[in-house]
Amino acid sequence: MVKSEGPTSGVTHAAPTGSLLTLDQLTARVGLSVRTVRFYTSRGLVPPPIRRGRSGYYSAEHVARIDLVLELQSHGFTLSAIERYVAGIPDDASPEDIALARTMLAPWQSDLPVEMDRAQLEARCGRELGADDIATLQALGVLRLRGTTYLVASNQLSIGVRLLELGFPREVAVAAAGVYAEHGEQMAKELYEVINDKLAPLYDGASQSEHFREIMERLKPLSVGGLVTAYEAAVARAARIPRRS
Repeated sequence: MVKSEGPTSGVTHAAPTGSLLTLDQLTARVGLSVRTVRFYTSRGLVPPPIRRGRSGYYSAEHVARIDLVLELQSHGFTLSAIERYVAGIPDDASPEDIALARTMLAPWQSDLPVEMDRAQLEARCGRELGADDIATLQALGVLRLRGTTYLVASNQLSIGVRLLELGFPREVAVAAAGVYAEHGEQMAKELYEVINDKLAPLYDGASQSEHFREIMERLKPLSVGGLVTAYEAAVARAARIPRRS
């Protein structure tokens, strides 16, 4: 067992197998500055370095966790949201477990959101947007706030704007978003378990990681299509009018 430095002093971690990295090697590997890596460590986003004598080293777990943090940032997660997400990762999670979580986080649709400021957003909408309009578009999933800018699903923006013009109530959008969130979370958990238990073990080696990522990228649009098909069938069943006796 190797003792870690920093706030968790006294907590021991098993020494990882494979090559360890110095801080300089780690920063070159992940494309971050020394200051940023140390900041992530101070916030608990990355474990402290592994101590060997007076030197600190970093393992594949450190690389995987940094990659995950960067993935979360690319999705517009705030620092506090990233901290909450990372806090839910078990201490004994392997680099493969963390890499799977990162792969699952990557976009499931080919149309990536476009970042816009308020002026650009209103120009694209062709109208001014009040606070209630913004809240409705957020509830509809058309945009989400990222600091002082917005991440916009540009392929859905015109639909959202038309709903605003038709007087679509904000409370309905919020209620529908609640339904999507509740059932979407359950579906995500179950799909994650299927992939983690049945698919990921088939591509466990490092040499297979690129192969696994390609499979996931090709699977995602099919999964989205399958979800839409299942939803349409469920709506059709729910909308059937019972015959009168």
